[in-house]
Amino acid sequence: MITTVTLIFAGLLYIIVKTIIIVPEQNEFILERWGDFSAKLGPGAYFRIPVMYVVKYAQSLKETALDIAPQACITKDNVSVEVDGVLYLKVVDSYKASYGIDDYLIATSQLAQTTLRSEIGKLILDNLLSERDEINAAVVKNLDRATEPWGIKVTRYEIRNITPPKQILHEMENQMRAERERRAEITLSQGEKESLINKSMGERQESINISEGEKIRLVNEAEGQAKEIELISLATARGVQKISEAISKKGGREAVTLQLTQEYLDALGKILNSSKTTVVPENLANIGGVFEGLSRITTKLPNTGD
Repeated sequence: MITTVTLIFAGLLYIIVKTIIIVPEQNEFILERWGDFSAKLGPGAYFRIPVMYVVKYAQSLKETALDIAPQACITKDNVSVEVDGVLYLKVVDSYKASYGIDDYLIATSQLAQTTLRSEIGKLILDNLLSERDEINAAVVKNLDRATEPWGIKVTRYEIRNITPPKQILHEMENQMRAERERRAEITLSQGEKESLINKSMGERQESINISEGEKIRLVNEAEGQAKEIELISLATARGVQKISEAISKKGGREAVTLQLTQEYLDALGKILNSSKTTVVPENLANIGGVFEGLSRITTKLPNTGD
């Protein structure tokens, strides 16, 4: 049987347990006295009078991740998308979190959903998929301002999934495929363009090189011909000078006459040997006429030696 001493001991133990309050790290307890707020208890051990002092609320000061359930949102261009996300928040004032709102987690979650719908309604679908960071920042700003009276600090919001209707997804896939094909065609055309440019530049450079080479060849040929003419003219001048000097000497005129006669007869012999039809001078039968003609030529030559 339970004795009176046991009952007394159990009662004392219960009173001791109820008298000591231990608050863990990163927590705050709200202590009430006869139903009125008494104090905020930070981490540590406290003694209280049972029944008179009661721990009414225990608030965690650690950052909490709150799942935001998927919801249907309408974009500015009237496309229905399903969006869900994750909200990060923490209690910065345990008194406001306890007395300012009944359940700050439920209230913040619902407020996040309504704020998200409002922000998505400002954007068209194409911008919605590319402006997640802007949407997240706008949700955090609005929530942080709205939850300040509750002693809540919203630190971050992240959109987790944006799911358009299947028809819209199919159209987006077709659009992306068309965009990839367009980019491929542009890349191909750019390559062909660069190839044609390089080829034309190569042909142009080749033409320039050929023309430069032709120019140098013609210049060299012209210089060679000019040099040849110059040398021939010099040789001819020297020959004429030698002939003139030879004629001016004694017996020179007769020697020239004899030389011209010999060359005349040699040339005539070649003609007679190579031609089937022979045309000869009228006075060829009279060989003296030939010599007389040659004599007239040599008579005109200057005679400085006589």
